[in-house]
Amino acid sequence: MIDFDEAVRLTPTGQYIGGRFIETGRTFAVTDPATGDVIADVSDASAEHAAQAMDAACAAAESWAATDPRERAEVLRRAYDLVIERRDAFAAVMTLEMGKPLAEAQGEVDYGAEYLRWFAEEACRIEGRWSAAPSGGGRIITMKQPVGPVYAITPWNFPLAMGTRKIGPALAAGCTVVIKPASLTPLTMLLLMQAFADAGVPDGVVNCIVTSSSRTTSDAIFSDPRLRKLTFTGSTEVGQALLRTAAGGVLRTSMELGGNAPFLVLEDADVDEAVAGALVAKFRNNGEACTGANRFYVHRSVADEFQEKFAAAASALVLGPGRDEATTIGPLIDADTRDKVEELVADAVGKGARVLTGGQRGDDGAGFFYQPTVLADVPRDARVLSEEIFGPVAPIVAVDSDDEAIALANDTEFGLMAYVYSRDVGRAMRAVERIESGMVGLNVGKVSNPAAPFGGVKQSGLGREGSHEGLEEYLETKYVGTAF
Repeated sequence: MIDFDEAVRLTPTGQYIGGRFIETGRTFAVTDPATGDVIADVSDASAEHAAQAMDAACAAAESWAATDPRERAEVLRRAYDLVIERRDAFAAVMTLEMGKPLAEAQGEVDYGAEYLRWFAEEACRIEGRWSAAPSGGGRIITMKQPVGPVYAITPWNFPLAMGTRKIGPALAAGCTVVIKPASLTPLTMLLLMQAFADAGVPDGVVNCIVTSSSRTTSDAIFSDPRLRKLTFTGSTEVGQALLRTAAGGVLRTSMELGGNAPFLVLEDADVDEAVAGALVAKFRNNGEACTGANRFYVHRSVADEFQEKFAAAASALVLGPGRDEATTIGPLIDADTRDKVEELVADAVGKGARVLTGGQRGDDGAGFFYQPTVLADVPRDARVLSEEIFGPVAPIVAVDSDDEAIALANDTEFGLMAYVYSRDVGRAMRAVERIESGMVGLNVGKVSNPAAPFGGVKQSGLGREGSHEGLEEYLETKYVGTAF
């Protein structure tokens, strides 16, 4: 049985700079969204601490870049082993500070750790090129080298995996890192820093600052001319602001931003399979996932069956604190998130949508709960179809053709994730090719995989994370021309 209190007690609370945990003299509270209770008080970084973290990363950069790929790989592999070994502690801390059900937190530990193992394997597969110049008389040589010090900013909804997805390839490529987790969920990242320290990651190679003032600490890092790369996961609005800042230093950037994922159920789809996939795509992680299905476009001939079965399945989900074993959907992260979900549902219902299940808060005021909700007959001007919900609400729109579904799917500035259900492979692939999205789940409700490239198009981001493409984001190509 997991001891939640013990897991928190053993989690560091200081800044991790230059291989040491440092207390700053100031703290801020981390709370449990299921109860509102304070879990822990963590050290609060200032601009000075951010500058110290950059100094540490820059001091370690040259030696880490020169470290043999196999040695970098072994360090990452040891870190993977330690995260898996400490699975219960990571899951407990994550459940308490973020609110996701314990079973899902345990799944994230496995998923997040896998990025460390994947990039441990990729570290030894950084290759250059040698070829004869087409004009003759020389050779073209290319080599891959680490970009340099990296600033990584991660969100609260996947507090482990979003970190390992950035740190893993950075370290594999030979880059050093300063990472700033969300102030709502810093404990998971601090626990990861302990694992890196115990795995033998050299001092300064990975540094972590936790702060209640993101702008102050980030400004100190962006003002450092030694910074070479920014990687960010979060909202499009914040990403756009960060891109403007990054332009001043001409930084390499990777951006995984907002989503508005369409979920298409075509006329020939297996409805039961579509419902099962929809449950995962919509309600996983309490509905707080950028890849979460945001809009459901269902062919009219199967809409009634899909709605009825989907609403029944959603109503069977168990809402409660994540630490309770029976819970299958936990609280939202904070009051603002819950209030926005409530506002979007009210707007849709006010414009004529029908509530098939849910549609209300699910607590007595102690936590930030909202019932799993399915809406039918959602009008096309409802905000819930154009804004990222980030909550357990599924709006359904009936359509009359594949062309209509695809047109509606593409009618957004976002393009991170989409889902298509159809029994006809040819029909499904034609839809997949026309949908403007960086990723598509074909007859599946979850596609994230460390071995696959993760990222979006349009205003959903720049670059890819995971797979070999994720490693390339941390490498520069150097060309050497020869006369022989």
